[in-house]
Amino acid sequence: MNPTRKTEFLNGFKATFPLVVGAIPFGIIFGALAVTAGLTVEGTMGMSLIVFAGSSQFIAVSLIAAGASAGTIILTTFIVNLRHALYAATLAPHMKNLPQKWLLPLGFWLTDETFLVSIQRYNRSNLSPYKHWFTFGSAVFMYTNWQLCTFIGIIAGSAIPDPASWGLDFAMVATFIGMLVPIIKDRPVFSTVLVSAVTALVLNSLPNQMGLFIATLLGIITGVTVERSSIK
Repeated sequence: MNPTRKTEFLNGFKATFPLVVGAIPFGIIFGALAVTAGLTVEGTMGMSLIVFAGSSQFIAVSLIAAGASAGTIILTTFIVNLRHALYAATLAPHMKNLPQKWLLPLGFWLTDETFLVSIQRYNRSNLSPYKHWFTFGSAVFMYTNWQLCTFIGIIAGSAIPDPASWGLDFAMVATFIGMLVPIIKDRPVFSTVLVSAVTALVLNSLPNQMGLFIATLLGIITGVTVERSSIK
């Protein structure tokens, strides 16, 4: 059966479902922490609607609560989100022929989860012209889920004295581990993961999450180096 827009959209939705399960408590915790940190309901929902970047939103809320300047908040969240540039660069060859009306929303909705399922779909060998609808289905699911969970968290924030103490945010860590393990299939990927993980741990104390940025760069350099050495 030839893929259609509808089947690609639904398949993107289905492929993202296991990852959404891990994102649910993450979104709820964000909403609860944001309102308990002093953000208004409108500000909290606006952040999820406009920013739509879980880790950066958590960091922004903690910095706001600590009284950090706007410049510090913007710089820190920018560094944390630099990984999305790598995601976009990876997907670009597959989406280069799409019009702007597709590229702009898909770029805005790009998340770790949507990138993972989308690149797996693009790497499958078939000539479907509607693979971007797969990405669209995943993105819509993730975006809708994040808004709903943020709203639930806002409501829960007024009833839970210390939402962070519940430890629900570990679900997102488990989800990322589940996303990572299946793609460790060769030496370049293994080397990338190993170097990135060790660097992130060693440089964890650096300000503004610079350790993550450096770990990302070193991981990429390592992976490329190992891959090129294995080709020779």
